[in-house]
Amino acid sequence: MSRKKFKLSENDKKSLKKFVRKSKEILRSNVLLLLDKGLKNVEIAEILDIDPDTVGNIKKRYLEGGCENAINDKPRSGQPKKYGIEEETVIAALACTDPPEGHKQWTIRLLAETLREEKGFESITHQSVRIILKKTQQDLGLKKCGA
Repeated sequence: MSRKKFKLSENDKKSLKKFVRKSKEILRSNVLLLLDKGLKNVEIAEILDIDPDTVGNIKKRYLEGGCENAINDKPRSGQPKKYGIEEETVIAALACTDPPEGHKQWTIRLLAETLREEKGFESITHQSVRIILKKTQQDLGLKKCGA
């Protein structure tokens, strides 16, 4: 092996730093391992090119709840699902029927308009219909329903 000095290009450094920052679990694991070696928050922050407060937060999370708590984020609640399986089934079934008179085929907006006339769907949007059909893998252009 040659004794040539190893040097990363600036672009490679940026890419690698970006990758490590995106890989939160790796970064947090490294922080914990360096803390275990007795390094101070400021030293770790300098080595990993992060804010010292980040090191402190990871340390605090470990002390409060252990390794799992420090490395992984808690699940976020998010907005609860507005439509359950029964409603999704109704939407998918409607998409499988023949379109109303005067229409060649169902569109997402036409489905939403038709559904708004049904109880429980008064506020459904075409985007909700689109997402539900995408999840159930319905393709309005092809008759895949039941066949």
